[in-house]
This record gives sequence, C-alpha cells and structure tokens, in this order.
Amino acid sequence: MCYPRAHIRCGLGCGHSDGEQALKGNHVSDALLHAFSLPSKSEADYINIVSAKDCTLVDDKGKQYIDGMASLWLCQIGHGNAKVINAIKDQLDQLQTYNTFDPFTNEPARQAAEAIRRVSPHPLGRVFLGCSGSEAVDTVLKLARMFHQRRGDSDRQIIVRRTGGYHGVNVGGTSVQGIEPNRVGWGDLLPHVVEIPNDDIEEAATLFAQHGSRIAAVICEPVQGAGGVIMPPDGYLEGLRRLCDQHGALLVFDEVICGFGRTGQWFASQTFGVTPDMLTFAKGVTSGYLPLAGVIISQALSEELTVDETAKFMHGYTYSGHPTPAAAAIANIEVIEEENLVDAAQRIQQRMSEGFTALLGDGMIQSFRGIGGIWACEIGEDAIPIRDAIIDRGVVCRGIGEALALCPPLIITDDEIGTIFDTFSDVLKQRSAS
Repeated sequence: MCYPRAHIRCGLGCGHSDGEQALKGNHVSDALLHAFSLPSKSEADYINIVSAKDCTLVDDKGKQYIDGMASLWLCQIGHGNAKVINAIKDQLDQLQTYNTFDPFTNEPARQAAEAIRRVSPHPLGRVFLGCSGSEAVDTVLKLARMFHQRRGDSDRQIIVRRTGGYHGVNVGGTSVQGIEPNRVGWGDLLPHVVEIPNDDIEEAATLFAQHGSRIAAVICEPVQGAGGVIMPPDGYLEGLRRLCDQHGALLVFDEVICGFGRTGQWFASQTFGVTPDMLTFAKGVTSGYLPLAGVIISQALSEELTVDETAKFMHGYTYSGHPTPAAAAIANIEVIEEENLVDAAQRIQQRMSEGFTALLGDGMIQSFRGIGGIWACEIGEDAIPIRDAIIDRGVVCRGIGEALALCPPLIITDDEIGTIFDTFSDVLKQRSAS
C-alpha cells in the first residue's frame, strides 16, 4: 500500500513529515552518517570536496588544498589519473560485475591477483580479494586460525595484537587493534586476543614463553599508521618473525597503509627485510579509485590449502574478485611502475626529513618520525586545533593525539612539499606567538 508522503512522520514526535524535516538541514535530519565523527555535527559544517587533480583538492567554494594525506593514506598515484579512469570506463563497457564463487571467474580478477603477487614478498603465493582493509583483516584472522585447525592444533586460537595497532573496524579488526578508544562501547569482542607493547620484544618473548603453544598468529603493522606513524624499533620485526618460527605461530603483516610503494619498496616487509606468512592490503592497490583489498598468502600456506583436495574454502564476499576494481588495480600498478613511484617515495623521504629537521631546529616541533612517504611530528599539545588551522590555510594533514601526520600522494612535487612545510611553519609560529 502506498501512503502520501506528507503523512509519513519523521519519528521524532514533532509532527513534521520526512520531507519537511529534511529541508531544515539540521543534524537530526541529515541523511549521511559520517565515519569517526560526532553524529551531532551538521552536514553543512563539513568541507565539501567536489573535485581533485594530482595533489590538489577543490571544495564547493572553489578553495584549493594540497592533499597531504592522499585522501586517507591511499592515493599513491594522485587524483584524476587518466589511465586508471579509462581502465575503469573500459571495464564498465564490457563486464560491470560478476561473482567469482565456483564455478565462475573473470579475467580482470585473475590478472589483478597475478599483478599483486608479482610485486609482493610472495610472488608464488595466492591472493584473496575483497573490498576493504577491514574485510582483509577479518579474512586473515579466519585464515590464521583455519590453518591451525586443519593441522589438528585446535587449541591455537590466540591472536596477538600490538599496542597502537589499527586493523580496521569490523568485529575481528576491532578486537585485534591496539587503539583502546576504538574498542570500547561495543560490548564483548572476540575472545583469545592478547596485547603486547609495540616497542618491547622481550615482552613478546615472555608471552610466547607462557602461551606459545596456543598462539595462532601475531598481527602487526610494520609502520603503525592510524596509531601515529609509529616506527618499529630496530630488530623488533625480526624478533617477531623469530618468535613465531620458534613457537609455530603465523606472522601477519597488515600492509593496508604501507603497501604499494608507501615505504620506498612495494611492501614494508621488503623495506624491513622481514617476510610474513600472510599480509593484508587495500588502499594503495587501486589508489582508492575503487574499493579493493585482500590477503596475500605465502606459497607454503597456499600449498596447505590443496593438500586435501576435498576441503572446500568456506569464505568469500559478494564482491570478491569484482572485475571493475580489479581493472583499476591492474592499471594502478602499471602507473606506479611506469612513473617510478616506489622510488619517488625515497625522494619524498629526503624532502620530508629536511622539512621536519628545519621545524625542529626552529623549535616548532618536539620530534618527528617516518619513512618513505609517511611521516608525523610531535607538537606537545592536542593536534586537532593545529590541524584545523593548517587545513584552513590549504594543506590537508591529520591530527593524531599530539602528532600531525602526513602521507601525500607519491606524485607530490618538491614545490608542493615546500608549501606544506611553509604552512606548517606559519601556523606553528602563530601558536608560539599566542
């Protein structure tokens, strides 16, 4: 049965129709609920980005910004790349969507998986595809436990997380991330999760000594992104690899942020010379042009999957192997290779180090850290007001606690980096003067 629109109430006891309430444009009636936001904030108070090209964003008032965060740690090739856009358009003209559940496949998914593993630490491994880093993390958690279950080691269920680690916001990823404010308020999360410090391998060794026979996997960002661009201490990642090998656990690297050139190699595991058993990826695989993510599984574990030819892999998503994001990934990887963007991260590292060193020398910041194209500086106070002032001056950065983070597209120019640091300096000097 159809009802006249004017008779449908908004559910707020105010007597207004849905249409009438929406026209008021207040925070109660705004349709869009923003991620990691105050639901009371009005849509009108957000910066409305309407277009972007290379490293420049434009809002609905015509104001321009340097995208110092590559959207959200992801747009390696910059905005508006014609090759990737055309690859998406061409794919839409041919096969827009179809699933890859048995008995179906599609060529873009196959080629994307091949391209991804070719540049990874596991060129003979296998690739599972999904849509988001959160999906990839929940997938890898299931896989880690599944391998032990298939080996007959049903007691191995503990997942070890690190303080400050971020692993998405699905139930599994929320459970294993080490940022406490993201874990509270949801009720009970996954059991069998234990946290270790992100900077003390001896604490990890103590945990393994006590519970090593029950540990399924350690999940670790090589460089912790959302936790504040936290670098691993010297020898820490090697220590985790050694402990996992000694006790029969799996080492999982979450490379959702670090992957596809961000640290100066295709993957941070290559940068730091430590090879995990499995790794997750997302973000930079398509530079965010379309959602794509997944898990890369080592050759050894991939072979375990086929030992019992009758054991079915009972996992997958509706959009696993979606052909259009897969086409975007193929083109994106080609752009990264053709434009030498992995090497570009090393150039960015030099410019960023120089810029932060100058700010430190002027007393504008307390310290800085980073690698390749991902950096942060400590300013000794809540970073959000400073972030807002920097954005108002036309540079997008991210505030994390008392740190300001930068993670620009890998195509950023030296002049644009110079503008970023000039803006940082101006805003931080004003803070000091006040």
